[in-house]
Amino acid sequence: MTTSAPGAATGAPPPVKLGPFDAEFLADLPYDPSVLFFDELLEVDAEKGLVRCRMPTDRPMPLVDAQRAHPLLHPRHVAGAIMVHATGMLGFVHAYHLLGLRHREGWIGYGTNIHRVVFRKLVQPGAPIEATCVATRSRLGVKRHMIRYSFEFRHEGSVCYEGDQTAVWMRVQDVPAMDSRPALEDPERSLA
Repeated sequence: MTTSAPGAATGAPPPVKLGPFDAEFLADLPYDPSVLFFDELLEVDAEKGLVRCRMPTDRPMPLVDAQRAHPLLHPRHVAGAIMVHATGMLGFVHAYHLLGLRHREGWIGYGTNIHRVVFRKLVQPGAPIEATCVATRSRLGVKRHMIRYSFEFRHEGSVCYEGDQTAVWMRVQDVPAMDSRPALEDPERSLA
């Protein structure tokens, strides 16, 4: 494995079209598109290792729809669990567009560590969130990548979520059977 700069890619992914996600991207998601939570790709900067997406908040969302809202005691808001899940989906957007990883070719990613998360603002449904993901440290291999990400979500111009998280990306067909697979090594040691 080699340690790479934040924006380094394993291959040359195809050119990126900004705007609504295309059918090919949506078909490659490891989740149903209904829980992608993003509707548009706003920015891709390979040099900075950055992707930015638009996250509508005025649509039905799990957990949000189940809230027993009260205007003062518990105002309706985008649940923190939705934002954490959205970071995983944003990591997939990053891997797909900047690293050229494709789920259909056996690549899958899993969060391994949430080093720091701060919820800065209660987000009431309405205006969209702009969510940014930057790869801050990468160790890219042939069969496995360890990537540390910085996340910043903005709502109505203010930061509402900040995260510092690590994920592992693996080629599934190259992984031994689940019952005999060795435990993942410590992600912090992998990025040291």
